[in-house]
Amino acid sequence: MATLTPNKVNNSDNQQIQSDDRLIIYQTFPRILTNTNTTCAFAGTLDQNGAGKLADYDSTLLRSLRKMGINCIWLTGVIEHATKSDFTKYGIPLDNPNVVKGEAGSPYAIKDYYDIDPAIAVDPKRRMEEFEECIQRIHAEGMKVLIDFVPNHTARQYHSDVAPAGIKDFGQDDNTTYYFAPDNNYYYIPNQLFAPDFSLDAEGDQPYVEFPSKATGNDCFSAFCGRNDWYETVKLNYGHDYGDNSDHYFPIPDTWLKMLHILRYWASKGVDGFRCDMVFMVPLPFWHWAIPQVKKDYPGVIFIGEIYDVALYRPFLDYGCFDYLYDKVNLYDKIVGIEHARFSAAQLTSAWQTVDGIAPKMLNFLENHDEVRFGSNEFAGDPMKVMAPLVVSSMISSGPYMIYYGQELGERATENEGFAGYNNRSTIFDYWSYDVMRRWYADGKCTDASLTAQERWLRSLYSKVLNLCNDSAPLREGNFFDLMYVNLRQPGFDPHHCFCFLRYTADEALLICANFDSVVKTIPVNIPELAFDMAALHEGPVVAEELLSGIKMEVELSRTHPTDVTIPPHGAIVLPIKRKQRKSK
Repeated sequence: MATLTPNKVNNSDNQQIQSDDRLIIYQTFPRILTNTNTTCAFAGTLDQNGAGKLADYDSTLLRSLRKMGINCIWLTGVIEHATKSDFTKYGIPLDNPNVVKGEAGSPYAIKDYYDIDPAIAVDPKRRMEEFEECIQRIHAEGMKVLIDFVPNHTARQYHSDVAPAGIKDFGQDDNTTYYFAPDNNYYYIPNQLFAPDFSLDAEGDQPYVEFPSKATGNDCFSAFCGRNDWYETVKLNYGHDYGDNSDHYFPIPDTWLKMLHILRYWASKGVDGFRCDMVFMVPLPFWHWAIPQVKKDYPGVIFIGEIYDVALYRPFLDYGCFDYLYDKVNLYDKIVGIEHARFSAAQLTSAWQTVDGIAPKMLNFLENHDEVRFGSNEFAGDPMKVMAPLVVSSMISSGPYMIYYGQELGERATENEGFAGYNNRSTIFDYWSYDVMRRWYADGKCTDASLTAQERWLRSLYSKVLNLCNDSAPLREGNFFDLMYVNLRQPGFDPHHCFCFLRYTADEALLICANFDSVVKTIPVNIPELAFDMAALHEGPVVAEELLSGIKMEVELSRTHPTDVTIPPHGAIVLPIKRKQRKSK
């Protein structure tokens, strides 16, 4: 196995980002974000619909995002993946279209872990150089860079044409007569042709033939997968035998060694971290082994895990060595329930209780590429309702926060781009362009001049909230105090629609109240003695500027009587209730 010499001029040396800042992540698809084609065809080719480029991430675009409070860019879909586009003139083999989803292909069907998607390069021959230049520009603007690490599966046809010397392809040395062998990279169904329940010769000149069949990426250990399976991918073998549930981790499996080399390879390029795909589908001992080795050479590298089981949160943080994990099935799902399924806002208390003690390690969000858009019919139905869920999800803890490109402009995913159809999500499989993004991007000017009044309001709201996450010490690093337990039965308080809490440090405190209802709420909010003592609050009148609206508000703080606050429909207030103490001279 080839080795990599650590690049000492790397991500951990980027001093423009304060070490105690919260990560505020902007997930973006380079393929789509800056695509300016106004006449995209349904399921169109690259030639028809075009694609945004890494070179478009220039100082104008990046400074616009930085001004909005973003300090970390997640470049999604940059590693070379299976596609129906023809890049053979650049030495890249064709993929069989019968096992590719969409014209552009899934960014999670990796066909070369050591290469960059040529579609997002101005000059595909310089695709790696363009990627490295993009990283340098992002760092120059004081932001970090994340890319995907996809460890569970590859494209069905995997081959690296640019891997460092000594690196063999996945599966190159596999013994395909075994369902499982400890040093095989894939799982096989011996003596059986891959035979899904759809045609493998419907597209292109050649049918797709796989013999013996490999297991499909979503743990389908059968040759007979369906359209709803991840049929474009094949499952990687980390030494766990799913046949008898036995583990074979010593000696170190070949897949572990290959993946460690891939992580070090990208860290040596200067990326600041990895959003790790479906981490729970890879054995936990691999992460325990791999992550510390990467951090030994690149101590600043961040590992964020996509995970969907709260029972696994602590093991993946502690033993698995992850820095952060998605909190999708906890906080996110409860907010969806409030907006879409008549959940009471008081249910949010159980969300923070579930992650009590690890909340700063939870990555919160309202959108990402796997989930429906906030303004879609499957979530809130209107992007203008976002203030309450945005404030709660971004301010309930000091952990990282993420938004998805176009979220800040109210993109609703109402178009049928091709492969996925109308599914309330923005496509990850097609070459496409979205009207609201084109109007904001404005051929590289990155201006709100062509935005509607609502779109400008939304972007301004996101800018206020995201900047507050680091500008405000209580939100950046402060403690959390849930006020719901003393207000659930308070006459006049509405626990079905309202959620209230404090964030505080020794010097500052914020009263934060969210209203998920469509009507204005004037509610009495009890602040218990325990909160007064823990946050060192002072009784009496407080006159302060509410941080979202800029309106001066006056409240009366009391240990014995509730404080009346007024919250706009689908809105929130973030009110300073303790001034920073001046240091004595």
